[in-house]
Amino acid sequence: MPKHQIDEEREERIETEVLVDTYNDEEAVAGWSCYLGDKLSFPFQARCIKESQRSPLKLGETVQVLGMINDDECLTDMAVEVAWAGRTCGVPLSHLQGIDVDEQTAEAIADWQYWLASGNRL
Repeated sequence: MPKHQIDEEREERIETEVLVDTYNDEEAVAGWSCYLGDKLSFPFQARCIKESQRSPLKLGETVQVLGMINDDECLTDMAVEVAWAGRTCGVPLSHLQGIDVDEQTAEAIADWQYWLASGNRL
């Protein structure tokens, strides 16, 4: 597996905007939830970039992302609510790539995926 490339600017943003004054996992979940809730412009279109048993989406499938899922349900990944197959369901944000999203939304998704790729977990 290739070594994770360090992005100093992203590291600084995560430290000062997301994880500032967080001292445990619950506070980190709250920090990420607030950051993503503030930065993501809902609704937006996204494409599935990773399949898993936790998500009904197939690779390449597109969905409309409606909002964040309640913090209590985010155990290992930030989850979002999506419109899919005529209903709504939750999927991990790390499994999605925004389609034609604004710069702030793209940056926030990338920040989350970068943090996970760095080996961090909630």
